[in-house]
Amino acid sequence: MFAGIDEVDWASMEHAYGPADDVPGLLQGLASADPVRREAALDGMYGAVHHQGDVYACTLACIPFLFELVADPRVPDRGGVVELLTSIGGIDVDEEDIGEAAEEADGAANYAMAAAAVSAGSEAFFALLADEDPGVRVSAPLALATLHGDPSRVLTVLCERITVEGDEEVRLALVEAAGRLALRHRPVAGRSAACLGRLAAGAHPPGLRLAALAQLARCAPEELPGDVVRVVAGLLRQLRSAPGSEPGDAPGADPGESGPRAAETHGEEPAGTEAAPVTLLGQLRSLSAEERAGRTAPWTADLLRTLHVGLDDRIADRTALLTDQLCSPDPGQRIDAVRMSGGLIRTWRGSYGELVRLVGEQLASDEPRLSEAASHVLEELFGLAAPAADALAARVAADPDGWVKEWASGPPCLGSAVKALARLGDVRALPALGAALERPEVPHDVGYALAHLGEAARPLADALRHRLGEVALDEEAYDRASPLLAGLTALRAGEAAPEVLRLLRGAPAYRGDWLRTAALRALGSFGPAARCAIPELRALMGRAGTAAAVEAAQALWAVEGDAGAVLPVLAEGLRAKQVNERRAAAGALGRLGGRAAAEAPRLRGLLRHQELWLRVDAAIALWEVSGRAGESVPVLLAAWEKNRHVRVRIAGHLARTGAACAGPDAARVLRAELASVRRHNAMDGGYGSHDTYEDEKLLALCRRALLGDTGKGPTT
Repeated sequence: MFAGIDEVDWASMEHAYGPADDVPGLLQGLASADPVRREAALDGMYGAVHHQGDVYACTLACIPFLFELVADPRVPDRGGVVELLTSIGGIDVDEEDIGEAAEEADGAANYAMAAAAVSAGSEAFFALLADEDPGVRVSAPLALATLHGDPSRVLTVLCERITVEGDEEVRLALVEAAGRLALRHRPVAGRSAACLGRLAAGAHPPGLRLAALAQLARCAPEELPGDVVRVVAGLLRQLRSAPGSEPGDAPGADPGESGPRAAETHGEEPAGTEAAPVTLLGQLRSLSAEERAGRTAPWTADLLRTLHVGLDDRIADRTALLTDQLCSPDPGQRIDAVRMSGGLIRTWRGSYGELVRLVGEQLASDEPRLSEAASHVLEELFGLAAPAADALAARVAADPDGWVKEWASGPPCLGSAVKALARLGDVRALPALGAALERPEVPHDVGYALAHLGEAARPLADALRHRLGEVALDEEAYDRASPLLAGLTALRAGEAAPEVLRLLRGAPAYRGDWLRTAALRALGSFGPAARCAIPELRALMGRAGTAAAVEAAQALWAVEGDAGAVLPVLAEGLRAKQVNERRAAAGALGRLGGRAAAEAPRLRGLLRHQELWLRVDAAIALWEVSGRAGESVPVLLAAWEKNRHVRVRIAGHLARTGAACAGPDAARVLRAELASVRRHNAMDGGYGSHDTYEDEKLLALCRRALLGDTGKGPTT
């Protein structure tokens, strides 16, 4: 094994962390009898040689040696090497990408060469389908489906192998590979769907049928049974009641086996050699094992996620399925259902009252992972969490220790249940928020929670003011003051103006600009109650062209209402170098309305600026100061189509003016948004904590704009 490895000029190559002269040691480590060394070697391959999916020259040089490892039955844990090869060779690039990157050592040309090299050797994966190691058999099907050049032959072999394979998880891998073939190769899609359909409908084990349904949902959703929810629910019940499916017994596992997969414990390992994971790969495996511990058929979570992805916008079916899962006696299935419910609601608009209520019921569970998962989902739902309000209140009242979460590093934050309850504007969150204000270090998000309570949180204004007065004007001033300033700003607590003014005057050099901005916005929210700050505001306005000058002008306008005093500063702000300062100045001018009409030409000039957000702010301000929509509407509608994240800003303006003022094109865009089932900011593979809130806000603003009952016409 490894013949010729010393003839490769590894030192002339590089990987993610420098010279690749350590690669031979990693390859040899993959063949070690020591499981700790093998894990470290595989971790090194992913961390350096195939870092974040990259393919380097040294990655290409490894491919023949990786195939040697795979072919040698004496090597333990070869399934991990098969997965590594699949990852290296399975990246799709087109000819345009290859042409653009042909001269780059780490460019798309390397990916193409890797795909060709691994595909050329992929015939070896057929023999692995009958390997003695189930971990190898788990990895081989997806490798074939991803890399082999004859998908028809691969599909035939996979379907035949399913009928003789005795390991549950290997059968599931075979089914997944059949679905992958259908997605990647249209000529075999029909045959694959037919095979999956037979598996789903026949007298097969429930896990196999569920896997087949999940893959059908991905590659041939039209072939799903009409009563798919009833069928899946029945299969889940069968899995829960199957003989030997007591918690901790995963179907297909040998007695005494532990860990996330048989492949990780099968093999000739000396007793007592298992070490605590110190690699990233080991930590991930440990987390996976912890997640699966004590669960019946733990792989059902992956199958159900695949099924939900395939069902896509069939919201009624997905909601019904999750409702059934949330009523399961199996806490593991309920944990999966809670998390999947969060994913469904974040991505698709719909009626989720009953689903949210059932998620709320999980807060009372004795299983900490379940109650925690439920509180996290509800935290992100804001107003949509209303059906779970009583459950949240009960959870908060019963768990004072969970009101604030401490971290090993970084500031404390409010517990999820407290945040969720506060975001509903529910006064039952006040005791927890009050207690948070009494802590030595105030949670960083307490002020934002108070904002959702509005006037109901007024009793806490004195505590906010008192704590703000205690903030030392040192390098930690911003971190300690910002949550307090956020709360006072939300409450418009003008009685705290002296305390805020102290920070404005004494802001330290470190993050002083941030602190001044937060203080100025607080003073602006106080309005005339902050008259004591007028001298400081006027002094700051003297710093022409700075962010502080624009912020001070906005605050002075709110406090004093003297347009003549602030107009020159805001006009200067439109010429600032920084886009954010220009945006702030445009927004402030818009709030002045007709009093700022003289600045219309400058705002008009910004309608063609390269920065989209500045174009939007300038268009809105121009509309406000001129009272005419004609020039602004095309800019706003173009931005609406170009950047979905700007839609809330535009809809907010249309809600203030009424869509009728913007014309039929704007009304058509608003109606199209309301008709869309997918949330405007839904992302594949990621999400933000406020995505659902922002989308629900967008819907409310669109409805308000179309109703036209805004209480405010266009500025004239």
